[in-house]
Amino acid sequence: MPTKPVPEYSESTIRILKGLEPVKQRPGMYTRTDNPLHVIQEVIDNAADEALAGFGKKIRVTLHADGSVSVEDDGRGIPHGLHPEENVPVLELVFARLHAGGKFDKGAGGAYSFSGGLHGVGVSVTNALATRMQVQSFRDGAVASMEFAGGDVAQALALREPQEGERRHGTTVRVWPDARYFESPQIPVAELVHVLRSKAVLLPGVTVQLIDEKKKETQSWQYKGGLRDYLEQSLPADAIVPLFEGEGYAAADDDNFAEGEGAQWVLAFTEDGHPVRESYVNLISTTAGGTHDSGLRDGLFQAVKGFIELHALTPKGVKLMPEDVFARVSYVLSAKVLDPQFQGQIKERLNSRDAVRLVSSVVRPALELWLNANVEWGKRIAELAIKAAQTRQRAGQKVEKRKGSGVAVLPGKLTDCESRDIALNEVFLVEGDSAGGSAKMGRDKETQAILPLRGKVLNTWEVERDRLFANTEIHDISVAIGVDPHGPEDEADLSSLRYGKVCILSDADVDGAHIQVLLLTLFFRHFPRLIEAGHVYVARPPLFRVDAPARGKKPATKLYALDAAELAAILEKLRKEGVPEGKWSVSRFKGLGEMSAAQLWETTLNPDTRRLMQVKLGAFDFTATALEITKLMGKGEAAARRELMELHGDAVEVDV
Repeated sequence: MPTKPVPEYSESTIRILKGLEPVKQRPGMYTRTDNPLHVIQEVIDNAADEALAGFGKKIRVTLHADGSVSVEDDGRGIPHGLHPEENVPVLELVFARLHAGGKFDKGAGGAYSFSGGLHGVGVSVTNALATRMQVQSFRDGAVASMEFAGGDVAQALALREPQEGERRHGTTVRVWPDARYFESPQIPVAELVHVLRSKAVLLPGVTVQLIDEKKKETQSWQYKGGLRDYLEQSLPADAIVPLFEGEGYAAADDDNFAEGEGAQWVLAFTEDGHPVRESYVNLISTTAGGTHDSGLRDGLFQAVKGFIELHALTPKGVKLMPEDVFARVSYVLSAKVLDPQFQGQIKERLNSRDAVRLVSSVVRPALELWLNANVEWGKRIAELAIKAAQTRQRAGQKVEKRKGSGVAVLPGKLTDCESRDIALNEVFLVEGDSAGGSAKMGRDKETQAILPLRGKVLNTWEVERDRLFANTEIHDISVAIGVDPHGPEDEADLSSLRYGKVCILSDADVDGAHIQVLLLTLFFRHFPRLIEAGHVYVARPPLFRVDAPARGKKPATKLYALDAAELAAILEKLRKEGVPEGKWSVSRFKGLGEMSAAQLWETTLNPDTRRLMQVKLGAFDFTATALEITKLMGKGEAAARRELMELHGDAVEVDV
């Protein structure tokens, strides 16, 4: 039988993706691939950033009959001279080079203090995924033009004088999206209309126009009433408890935030109907929310809770939670953040941790004043929140009654939470007693429970189920979560589950990773229904802390990195911000026990700023996953593990 040839692995097999090739190879890493709307949004966002910066009053989008889309603005026009360092036309850098743009330099001296553009890959991704792109820049008394094909320069930079009646400043970009990269080549017009309408709302006085050549239709939007008009039009009039609107921005002498950072908002409490909730950061729509939404929720909760306590409105036995106040709120939130950190390239969610405090700090005092100046409406809002709390608590009590008698005595080392609502409750299985102490002090005692574990948990892959409870740690885990061990074919009873999230919390080092593996093995082998139902999570504490000095308008901050790669990215970012080498300090956490309660809360426990990964089987079924785990965890599998290490050992980063 002929042997299968071994693939060659040598210096020549290492590929380097150049230019825009990474985007074409993996377009889903950079944009949405269901349709071309997001790549067109990148061009629209650039036009909107010009208006946000105070330049330009018109944005026009045209859907051409040939399937192309053009975006025009009357801003400053993109510079078209040679870049002083690269000696390449700036137009070419902007549209054909990843990580090149005018939005990296924030604060004084930067072209854009507040902008949605951050990653420097936006419009170059549009170019990479287009069969053709034409660019015209009207600036400095000249019209500069370039043309690209598949991201490459097809027509070099050409300059001419503007014709009579032609505009003197602004940019026009026309794009022909490449259908090969998208599931559907059609742009969803309803979604595009929503994007353009929201830009008009967030840019009062700016005219936004959509021209559809096929349908021979033109739509135009210009709002002077801004967010208030927008929300009023989106809600049924009879359901509105009077709108509350406001805005607040940091002053030049603010110690915590850069000048101009802050938010504008309008919100309404509705008695019924589906809430309308939209949020934006520097005009970018954050459809998945983020930390600015969390800041609004926190400011709202603190203000309403304070009003209720001041007027002694809380019925006996009712404990108010943020979800109770937030349940009947509709809002439009527009935040301005100097250096926004988004999740992924499509910018659907804001991850900037400081945005929670930023938005909360401007919303809370404004709402407190409004509530106490409008006491009757304040009491009506309080009634809505209290009603939601009572409904939630009744649901929790029903679950408690079904548990009935015969519940095992909870482990003595479990620090339980006060709530009985499993939709909100979380238990953290924490490595070590010292870390458990920090977690107990830093947690939210209403919804977060802590179960410290001593040493490394038993490898349970080959342990029979009736022998599991001989191990104290595993016995305590089972009793604490309220679920008995079971197999993949068993009908497991999850009705007595005590926590909606069972979170593994271990150190960010190799030993911590080993404990994670042992606990995941336990859950996969003996509690598979918990994983299947989405109840098992892994918390990701940081390995490094960087104390960064004040820079420009940004105050001194503490930045956290999960690993060495993130640390390198943070340090590179500080260098780009002009921080000299050695002006920052880097601390490595040897373990969770080294963290203070406040640090552990900020980085790992706070739902608004933590990183929590849900454990899923993904594309593999139980049997396939079990075979792989047997190789890793089986006692008689040393040969298989050795083969695995020989094949893939060089792909592993070892922390020693």
